[in-house]
Amino acid sequence: MADKKYKIVFIGAGNVATHLGLALLKSKHTIVQVCSLRNSSSKELAKLLKSKISTSVEDIDTSADIYIVATNDDTITKVANKIKINNKIIVHTSGSIDMNVLQKASPNIGVFYPLQTFSKQKKIDFSKIPVCIEASNNKTSKVLKTLAKSISNNVIEIDSKQRKTIHLAAVFANNFTNHLYTIAEDILIKNDLPFDILKPLIEETNNKIRNNSPAKMQTGPSVRGDSKTLKAHEQLLLNDKDYLQVYKLLSKSIIKSKKNN
Repeated sequence: MADKKYKIVFIGAGNVATHLGLALLKSKHTIVQVCSLRNSSSKELAKLLKSKISTSVEDIDTSADIYIVATNDDTITKVANKIKINNKIIVHTSGSIDMNVLQKASPNIGVFYPLQTFSKQKKIDFSKIPVCIEASNNKTSKVLKTLAKSISNNVIEIDSKQRKTIHLAAVFANNFTNHLYTIAEDILIKNDLPFDILKPLIEETNNKIRNNSPAKMQTGPSVRGDSKTLKAHEQLLLNDKDYLQVYKLLSKSIIKSKKNN
């Protein structure tokens, strides 16, 4: 763990700011201010992080070393264009937004992207989370590495293209997978069956890919070429065209993947 401690301002008070702020506070960094347009959110997070609050970027504390913009992607540029911090370091936490949207705020810019899904109510061990960093210059890079290594055992320096690729892959691995769980739950509920019945299967699927390629662990009727089962499933989905379309598309993709491997 690095010994250097920093004074930090958060712009944004959502899930990422909450978990990242708590991890930095635990590592003895000082969160001097939480800035959020939503007063209730900033008050709640400021209390957790033992910091001051602000509801306007125009009133931001200029004494910090690092400014972390942890807002939704649509507002990052707007924040960066309003903030006045001279040559201090400013970063955003997005997986898909270019680093250069921050360049009006400071020459010392970067990205501090924790690769994880966050919910305020779910505790997370930040030491296990990959933190992807990018910086506009070597000095900023060194600071961000030090900051990242103070909370994570997995710090990766990447460029914008690599980060966007990781974010795309993460959407498939997390967002799309979770949506498929949602579809599965809906199908079961409509037939008076509990989602819990799938949880051992989900757990085993996750365990398999810990030490193996997902492609090699693929099972199911599409891999087996079991057209009879595929047709039977499609019949069950005739009353839900959207689910049927998803089923057919994914089955086709699995069959194609199997042929290519």
